[in-house]
Amino acid sequence: MSEHQRDAAPSPAATSSAPRSSRGTLVIAADRCKGCELCIEACPPRVLVMSSEVNEMGYRYPELTPGCTGCTACQMVCPDFVFSVYRLIPVAG
Repeated sequence: MSEHQRDAAPSPAATSSAPRSSRGTLVIAADRCKGCELCIEACPPRVLVMSSEVNEMGYRYPELTPGCTGCTACQMVCPDFVFSVYRLIPVAG
């Protein structure tokens, strides 16, 4: 294990067992994904994971887990325009 890996703090998703509420959501065009995984690294809340399935082109694609903030980081780094990002509006009540 490198010094960088040893000193790196675990992601919030890895340390929290409680479900996180989502402030955003994504529509993922899995059929266009080429599996580069740039979105996985770019996601601040670490809610994207690569699927175990493959798309029609034979690539694994990202899947969303709870906790999306709607930040658009995945959308900005994706070279294949796979993501449509939506921010959820809280209902006053």
